[in-house]
Amino acid sequence: MANWKNLDTLASYNELKGVKKVNLKEVMSDESGAERVKKYSVPMAGNMAFNYAAKEVDDSVLEALKKLAEEAELAEKFEELYNGAVINTGEKRMVLHHLTRGQLGNKVEADGVDKREFYLNEQKRIADFANKVHAGEITNAAGEKFTTVVQIGIGGSDLGPRAMYLALENWAKQNGKFKMEAKFISNVDPDDASAVLNSIDVAHSIFILVSKSGTTLETLTNQSFVTDALKKAGLSSSDHMIAVTSETSPLAKSDDFIEAFYMDDYIGGRYSSTSGVGGAVLSLAFGPDVFAEFLDGAAAEDKLSANKNMLENPAMLDAMIGFYERNILGYPSTAVLPYSQALNRFPAHLQQLDMESNGKSVNRFGEDIDYVTGPVIFGEPGTNGQHSFYQLLHQGTDIIPLQFIGFKNSQIGKDVDIQGSTSQQKLCANVAAQIVAFACGKADENKNKNFEGGRPSSIIIGDKLTPAALGALLAHFENKVMFQGFVWNVNSFDQEGVQLGKVLAKKVLAHETDGALAEYSNLLNI
Repeated sequence: MANWKNLDTLASYNELKGVKKVNLKEVMSDESGAERVKKYSVPMAGNMAFNYAAKEVDDSVLEALKKLAEEAELAEKFEELYNGAVINTGEKRMVLHHLTRGQLGNKVEADGVDKREFYLNEQKRIADFANKVHAGEITNAAGEKFTTVVQIGIGGSDLGPRAMYLALENWAKQNGKFKMEAKFISNVDPDDASAVLNSIDVAHSIFILVSKSGTTLETLTNQSFVTDALKKAGLSSSDHMIAVTSETSPLAKSDDFIEAFYMDDYIGGRYSSTSGVGGAVLSLAFGPDVFAEFLDGAAAEDKLSANKNMLENPAMLDAMIGFYERNILGYPSTAVLPYSQALNRFPAHLQQLDMESNGKSVNRFGEDIDYVTGPVIFGEPGTNGQHSFYQLLHQGTDIIPLQFIGFKNSQIGKDVDIQGSTSQQKLCANVAAQIVAFACGKADENKNKNFEGGRPSSIIIGDKLTPAALGALLAHFENKVMFQGFVWNVNSFDQEGVQLGKVLAKKVLAHETDGALAEYSNLLNI
């Protein structure tokens, strides 16, 4: 059994504080910079690699981080997790999202069933359903094929699946895999549902209601919004809607749905893109074979994450460098910068994944901790971000570590040559230039044009953003967040911080308010 200890009780943490800091500008500006780029790289799944040459690490720092990873028993804790230990201490649950894409360890049983078999069975049911929809065997009441799928869900039921859909939409169109357009309704703001409904042909749309409990206020409100729209069109939800929910929820056996597919309490919302939450919409949009490739990429990256050697484990290495930046170098935030328009919503998904998981100030046993934990995560695709917040990144008073993502080739497989280079080459030139500009800076007597440099970054470099590469990319960040949670000794798998506002909102709607809450209710005309 692994030992779960606070970070500040580990001897190697205190040793790490005494390791000499790296002068990034110095090591990246001289001839050693080229050697660092070649040396500090580790392979990932999906034909990608994690390159950390422009991070403030050297062999001494890495050795100290490796020692800390071993003392914190990161590999052993991951092994306990995928073998079915109760890692989610807040809710007293196992953590099983890895089982949706592969069997890393022993058979895991819960609720009287083999959970790997349970997830495989649901994937098969979803695949069969999607194939029947595509073949016209499941149709609307008029016998016409569905052309659009709309997911109704919020948080992890929206951010991950939406990001994954957008990441593969253009790839699917280029490769003859595009089956149905997907739309998403998440916000309880009626303008969200209205905008989606006004953009589709409701009669030829199939809706996916995603709610594990079957009681999520925002999701059930949007269900009613959609049901009302269907009724006005003379249609029934029982012909146009499926549910992804738990077997014990009120949605599971309802006659309001064509079919219900099941998930369980062992997979948190932000970790659910490889479960039925992502599986239903992605299988309908692109076909079950594409979703299977996505799962294979995630499974391959999970296997790398099980490597006990930090220097050969890209997710653990990324996690420990990020931990070093947060707890030793004192950087409060991290920017995720994908140089791929297809990943335009990926940073939004990572915001929830990281900040909801590790935004904690007590340890996994509910005790106060005396060190900082999860950073603020933000980001936008390049090159758009360069014309937005890069000014602060380059010349602001805070140093913000950067995580670039780039691909050698575009998804479209063809490009135009303009002024001696293609669009993709121009994109890649920008990310290469930014890494060196952030690290090395540029001296200028005019202070307004002076760049101090010394701003660290890493880059995940891939050949092309395919389903397998996307799955590997998702698993990398999921496992990175998990390892950082282990280091900080927090529970990365509950989210009590989202509950209080929901409770108070119900009081407002029930008019059970007083004091400031009553006054704000009055101001908003509730």
